[in-house]
Order: sequence, then C-alpha cells, then structure tokens
Amino acid sequence: MKAYWFDNLEVYLRAFHVGRDRANTSQGDQREDHNSGNAVDAKYLSDIGVLYYHCPSMTDVDFIASTRSYKNRDEITVSPEKMGSVYEEKVKMYFHEHLHEDEEIRYILDGEGFFDVRSADDDWVRIRLEKFDLLILPAEPKWTALNRAPELENNEHRKEYIQSRGFQSPCD
Repeated sequence: MKAYWFDNLEVYLRAFHVGRDRANTSQGDQREDHNSGNAVDAKYLSDIGVLYYHCPSMTDVDFIASTRSYKNRDEITVSPEKMGSVYEEKVKMYFHEHLHEDEEIRYILDGEGFFDVRSADDDWVRIRLEKFDLLILPAEPKWTALNRAPELENNEHRKEYIQSRGFQSPCD
C-alpha cells in the first residue's frame, strides 16, 4: 500500500478548486498516479476510518471478515481482457464520488488499483493498492451515486458519518 495526497493536477485541477466534483472535468486520466510526493501513513488513514491490512493468504482475509461479521462476498475482475468492450464505460463509473451504507472492503488478488478518499479537511487522498492489500472503507449511503454538491451535505447518512468522525462539514 502506498498512500499520498492527490496532486490536484490535470484531471482534478478544476474539480478540486471549483465545487470539488471530479465528474465536471474530462482532462487527464484518473488512472494515472497523480502523486503529489507527500505521503500519507496508515495511522492517518485509520483516523479517517480507512483501515489497511496486508493479507498474503485468504485465511487472513477470512479472519478479518469473521471478526467484522461480514456475511457476503463476491469477486470481480477489472481488466480489458476480462470485460471486453464494456471495460472503459464500467471503469469510468468509479470516477464519480459515491457513498455506501455498509463498510466497503476491497482485497486485491492480483494487479493493482487506486482508491481515492476524502481527508478530514475534505481534500483527496489517493491510496494505491497492490496484490494482497486489503482496504476497509467506512460506511455511508449504499451504491448511490451522489455527486459532491451542496445538497449532499444535507444527506442524513453523510451528516452521521461526518459527526462520527469528528469532522466539520465544509458547507457549515
């Protein structure tokens, strides 16, 4: 795992400074590193509710799932080879900020990928995961694509999450 402050260049430059909505821009490629060079450690991630584990065996994953009372799991493969012509379209749906009602757990069996999360100060932290990395993201409204806008700040699940983390909403 490697986590760092997002560089706010190219694809996010306008988005971060004008409404902070990543969907409003088409510049650059969100699949690039965008590494600012300023590292973020696992303790900071934990402080904002994001937990990281390195799990070289499925037994490790099963133990975490059991201790956190997870009931379901599925496995997906995200690659042009496996997804064919729908790959680009499906990957782009992850470029929009969204929230989940339940914890989101991601375990990387092979390859690598990025997860972008908001910091306590509402800035983006990019987390690069590689094989055997496991990430747990805190719960927020499930599978609802809620683009970041002032009305999102009035969402009851968002308010509960912000309060539970001791953050102050940027719209207050």
